[in-house]
Amino acid sequence: MHTLITLASSEPAATSAATGVTSYAWLLLAFPLFGAALLLFGGRVLDKAGPMIAVLLSWAACVVGVLIAISMMGADPSDRSHTLHLFSWVPAGTFDVNASLLLDPLSITFVLLVTFVGSLIHVYSLGYMEGDSDKRRFFAYLNLFVAAMLTVVLSDNYLMLYAGWEGVGLASYLLIGFWYHKPAYASAGNKAFFANRVGDVGMSIAIMLMFVEFGRTDFAGVNAAASQASEGILTAIGLMLLLGACAKSAQFPLQSWLGDAMAGPTPVSALIHAATMVTAGVYLVVRSHVLFDLAPTAQLVVVIVGAVTLLYGAVVGCAKDDLKKALAASTMSQIGYMMLAAGLGPIGYAFAIFHLLTHGFFKAGMFLGAGSVMHAMDDQVNMRRFGGLATLMKITWVTFGLGWLAIMGVPPFAGFWSKDKIIEAAFVGEGWRPWVFGLAALIGAGITAFYMSRLFFMTFHGKRRWTDDQHPHEAPLSMTVPMIILAVGSAGLGLILGPTGIITSWLEPVVGSAEGGHEPVLSVPVLTVLTLLLVAAGIALAWWRYLRESVPVVAPVGSLATRAARRDLFQDDINEGLFMRPGIHLTRSLVFADNKGIDGGVGGLAAFVGGLSARARRVQNGFVRSYALTMLGGVVVILGALWVVQ
Repeated sequence: MHTLITLASSEPAATSAATGVTSYAWLLLAFPLFGAALLLFGGRVLDKAGPMIAVLLSWAACVVGVLIAISMMGADPSDRSHTLHLFSWVPAGTFDVNASLLLDPLSITFVLLVTFVGSLIHVYSLGYMEGDSDKRRFFAYLNLFVAAMLTVVLSDNYLMLYAGWEGVGLASYLLIGFWYHKPAYASAGNKAFFANRVGDVGMSIAIMLMFVEFGRTDFAGVNAAASQASEGILTAIGLMLLLGACAKSAQFPLQSWLGDAMAGPTPVSALIHAATMVTAGVYLVVRSHVLFDLAPTAQLVVVIVGAVTLLYGAVVGCAKDDLKKALAASTMSQIGYMMLAAGLGPIGYAFAIFHLLTHGFFKAGMFLGAGSVMHAMDDQVNMRRFGGLATLMKITWVTFGLGWLAIMGVPPFAGFWSKDKIIEAAFVGEGWRPWVFGLAALIGAGITAFYMSRLFFMTFHGKRRWTDDQHPHEAPLSMTVPMIILAVGSAGLGLILGPTGIITSWLEPVVGSAEGGHEPVLSVPVLTVLTLLLVAAGIALAWWRYLRESVPVVAPVGSLATRAARRDLFQDDINEGLFMRPGIHLTRSLVFADNKGIDGGVGGLAAFVGGLSARARRVQNGFVRSYALTMLGGVVVILGALWVVQ
């Protein structure tokens, strides 16, 4: 293996320590890939030991990631970017694509998130999936998911990134539909798969445009040549990349699959929402920031998509009674914040990644907390059947509560330091943009506080609404320990990365400085006060509606707005009316034209020839008298013709 691997720094020099550790970065992919292959093809003999092997291999990748990160931190900022060449992948004349890993602060940040949070989810799954007869296959898919996401964030070119991109889609399909014997779960997997195929078309078109325009697909080459391309080409590439990002990150208008994806086991939901799939779109936009900076129209569309989605997800979350689907709507909204920040340019790139990190901890913690509640309530997900769980599930209540405070942006918890930075950045600019996008981000914070408080109060507080045959209890240590670790991150990660400025200085060599000398149209103290007032108002309203007043076990009909939010603002209906039904009618029309037109014409001609042949065949019947009569008839015709001519 070492003979196939060489190390090349993107800078003239790199520290020897960094070179030594970084040369083993291929293990980041090798460990989880080996685990997936071993568990899938190892047979029933690994049914007992397989899950633990998968957990250990995931942690092994995490250790490698931590060692590489430490070596980078010890190097000069200019020496923190390295390319690890693995092998020549697509040698085609002058077009040569290498399988290489890009190791820089952005990719390593994602490596740490994916491997650490992913490994905690692996540990949690040991308890959650203990009674499942097919858990070996489940852990194989978890390893595959981690490997595919690491391929996405470590690739040094768009073509290899696309391979990982497809791997993420495959792994999500396999895990969402893991219990495929249930038709609804299988359909949810299909829905996610098809929605992502739409985005993948956009990604593939973007890569084709890069090849035609630049003759290469590696990040360094594309970025170097981008300044020579026309704005129209760059806009087209940016919009196609955004289409791919919208599908993976469940952003408008390709977000409808995310709620249904909750059909999979809860650890899958945590992995998708916190560390892997939905973060891929944000990574793609930030990694492609050079292209978006040169295509302001595409960049503006990114901001619009983020603003629309953050409000869309927040509104939908207000009406969901399904615990996991409410959290899914929350993810959609929070990723919208990240997309909005990524579309703001250099002032927002680092903050988008900052919020992605903090969100990874508190959202994973809340999803695992939801799994703990389901574990205690016989897989019940209807929050109207919960209530009063705080006294019986204290660890779950505390850890989930810390995530709740973090996502709302209550100081000093993690979300306060990351999401508020995005709100401040959204208010920077001239003209109408800071007011439209800034107010969207500000209003979203208030709605977030309402629906997350609604979820928290309905689940853990108020009157007990479960049935007599349910006996809530705390989860085992294999489930609670990961929840506790993630809760610590929810509480303290923002304090470590925010006030110190570590995250922005760490990412600056890749995405540029976030300090552009721009001030928001409203001062930072005013924005902080407004945000906290809206958060307090959201909490108070939720307290009034769902804690002070009793929660009905059966959901009332509600207003038109409530009914619309319960149906995801009719997104499925819109997709059905605009795409599915016309597609069905078009397909049926084409089938009819094929059957009656093409096949009918060919079949009619064949029938005519066949009928004519059948009748002609009667002449050749084998009787001498028939042949004599035919000869006589021929002679008569010839004599008649001669008589007429004369």
